[in-house]
Amino acid sequence: MMTFDALYEIICQRRDHPSAESYTTSLLTGGEDEILKKVGEEAMEVILAAKGQGDQRVVEETSDLVYHLFVMLASRNLTLEDILGELEKRHQPKKK
Repeated sequence: MMTFDALYEIICQRRDHPSAESYTTSLLTGGEDEILKKVGEEAMEVILAAKGQGDQRVVEETSDLVYHLFVMLASRNLTLEDILGELEKRHQPKKK
């Protein structure tokens, strides 16, 4: 079973060892604007799927969005731990 960590690692491998046949490599070499364009497109597709295309389409489009978000993070040398750390901070009880 694919995990988020495994997917992110594959993306980082493509970043660090580019392959001409790799879609991930083409995104990364296309630069930030290309990556962000895909993130925006996929986010819109998730919304459209959720508004009436059925659960399977929501799963498919969410998978595309997660992948493209991970590419964006890897392109900026941000990690899943960075994201999880931020979520953890947000979950901390507020001090009175």
